[in-house]
Amino acid sequence: MHQNLGQPCRYLGTNWSFGMAFVFISPMWLYWLDMTYTLLHVLIIGFNLIGWIWRATRRWHLYCVLLTAASWLLLGIWYGIGYCPLTEWQWQVKTQLGETGLPNSFIKYQVDKLTGLDTNSGWIDTLTAVSFGIVFVISIYLNFFKK
Repeated sequence: MHQNLGQPCRYLGTNWSFGMAFVFISPMWLYWLDMTYTLLHVLIIGFNLIGWIWRATRRWHLYCVLLTAASWLLLGIWYGIGYCPLTEWQWQVKTQLGETGLPNSFIKYQVDKLTGLDTNSGWIDTLTAVSFGIVFVISIYLNFFKK
């Protein structure tokens, strides 16, 4: 579960946190930041899933999936596999807004919120990884092998 600001960061084990601290921001701005982070998450996830469809966006899609893979796998070496700085920043905001018990995954959080269920995080993580793997392979094929 996510820890409160000022306590050791769950990824670094120190009081330093990857990103910004939102200690002195009014609740109105925190809600705005939360909505902005949610919109940015949805746009990135959506683009990762379907950005390969249009010829004009295929190169940008490749860059986006490579950045996502770098975050999940390379930053994941230090912060835990599947690490997303955007999720970390959003969880900092949500913590400041008083939310507790936040999962490690933005997708699980949204599925639970939309369905009212407590979905299995392993199932969500597997579905996320398989979906990402499929679009990653499609992007590589379309950018390098399809003529």
